[in-house]
Amino acid sequence: MFKIAHSPIFCHAVPEGHRFPMAKYEQLPIKLIADGITTPSQFFEPPMATIDEILTTHTPDYWYALDTLTLPAKECRKIGLPMSQALIDRERYVVGATIACAKYALTDGFALSTSGGTHHAFADSGEGFCILNDVCVASNVLLRDGLAKRILILDLDVHQGNGNAAIMADNPSVFVFSMHGEKNYPYHKPKSDLDIALADGTDDEEYLALLNYHLPKVLDEFCPDFVFYQAGVDVLADDRLGRINLSMDGLIQREQFVIETLHNHKLPTVVTMGGGYAPDIDVIVQGHSVVFGVVRRFVVHF
Repeated sequence: MFKIAHSPIFCHAVPEGHRFPMAKYEQLPIKLIADGITTPSQFFEPPMATIDEILTTHTPDYWYALDTLTLPAKECRKIGLPMSQALIDRERYVVGATIACAKYALTDGFALSTSGGTHHAFADSGEGFCILNDVCVASNVLLRDGLAKRILILDLDVHQGNGNAAIMADNPSVFVFSMHGEKNYPYHKPKSDLDIALADGTDDEEYLALLNYHLPKVLDEFCPDFVFYQAGVDVLADDRLGRINLSMDGLIQREQFVIETLHNHKLPTVVTMGGGYAPDIDVIVQGHSVVFGVVRRFVVHF
């Protein structure tokens, strides 16, 4: 059965009224177990990412500023979360979770984290609630250790992964595929290997047609041997920050297509949660739970 990385530290305390929905990290595993999608035995407590792992991707100066809590106030404002030792520890566990999931996926086919997808973090800075880039660190660790040779980062969060694009710009071993809102944050979008820009109000039919066309093409042309899938649910129609009109049924179809396609290609895959900002926390948690239920039907042992 597939493994799921989860830690209570993912649900970090933020000021009342903060727009980042930290409560989803606490509620998601509860829902997964209550709905019979997963069992308690599938969850594991991830390790904290080591400094050596972090430095495969982030600059020593940036890591030093985080580690010593000396990041300039302007840089902290770009991130949008109050800096503290507890927050930096949390980010190291988020990264550690994605790395650990990658190693489980090599044997189990799929592994998921209840967090992750911090794709707005650059090598030397953070922004948009992202401090350390978990998927890029995990990708670089796999490449460094010879556990993968060609990695696809499939990013379906509604916001372009500008950190992913910038970090992997000159890495021919990593293909970054981002499908995101054309006019949404970030307003400066570094070029990914493939950017699919969606107009405001894109509906199920158009969204799924684009994905169904491009994903198989990328798999056939790039031939990855490992995939990181950012399954953001901020594409849902009622998301406060999304501006895309995907229904819950459209989201289910998206997850079914992605997971089945990756399963059929026998690609070890890590799924990270990415964004979700609907006013109703239950909608966010329901959206995130979908991909777990789909993976449950496609578990394969390698």
